[in-house]
Amino acid sequence: MYQIIDGNKIASEIKKEIAVEVAKLRESGKKIPHLAAILVGNNGSSETYVANKVKDCEEVGFNSTLIRFRPEIQEKEILEKINELNHDADIDGFIVQLPLPVQISENKVIEAIDPLKDADGFHPVNLGKMMIGLPCYMPATPFGIVELIRRYGIQTSGRNCVVIGRSNIVGRPVSILLSQKGIDANVCVIHSRTINFQEIIYNADIIIAAIGVPSFVKAEMVKEGAVVIDVGTTRVAAPEKKSGWKLAGDVDFENVAPKCSFITPVPGGVGPMTRVSLLRNTLMAAKGKII
Repeated sequence: MYQIIDGNKIASEIKKEIAVEVAKLRESGKKIPHLAAILVGNNGSSETYVANKVKDCEEVGFNSTLIRFRPEIQEKEILEKINELNHDADIDGFIVQLPLPVQISENKVIEAIDPLKDADGFHPVNLGKMMIGLPCYMPATPFGIVELIRRYGIQTSGRNCVVIGRSNIVGRPVSILLSQKGIDANVCVIHSRTINFQEIIYNADIIIAAIGVPSFVKAEMVKEGAVVIDVGTTRVAAPEKKSGWKLAGDVDFENVAPKCSFITPVPGGVGPMTRVSLLRNTLMAAKGKII
């Protein structure tokens, strides 16, 4: 029988831990952590995600600021706002919600963020430090994945791990984290040009699916007893729901789950851990933990 990896449960535990630290800061008269978010346009998924981030801040006692821009905003205006936040002593960490409109370069935006305020952990400085094992602000989703694995006591040392997808936000950084000393997994990254990918996935003890294709991972690709972490969150039509849509993961959960030892659901798996990782990075920034 498989066990559900409950991201909501673990995220709630971590938020309680963070709230205790914030209470101590408040009692000692120290600065309360402040997380800001820049949201461009009105993408439904981004709206929901940012609203949840604001709620998370309230739960742990953080201050939060949401900055909205119209979808037709020019790159120069975004960069000016980022520069302003970089120099705002009251803001400890901030994010620019992705994706951005086509007229704005995501790379330019990410590189413009002060690495010491990079709550998402996307800046090249933080990614570079992570690669060589230096203290840094971890990319939120990869850190959340590793924390789920750790808190569920899942064995990683010497195990074969396949990461499906090579994005700079999830695939590449999580592959690095899983191969580092102390985690010690044997990591293989597969992508759209991989030959015999089904065979490679089938040999995995741990599967991290982060490709953005609903139900890409089928039951025949998964061996008995595998651990499956589903990062996918694609909106698909669901006429039976009031909203008209539902979130679908990269894994065919219904048919894959019976073969697994552990598996994350969508929603309620990796998503809550991504958000709580932003809180962790912001708390570290407020406490001056990374220099």
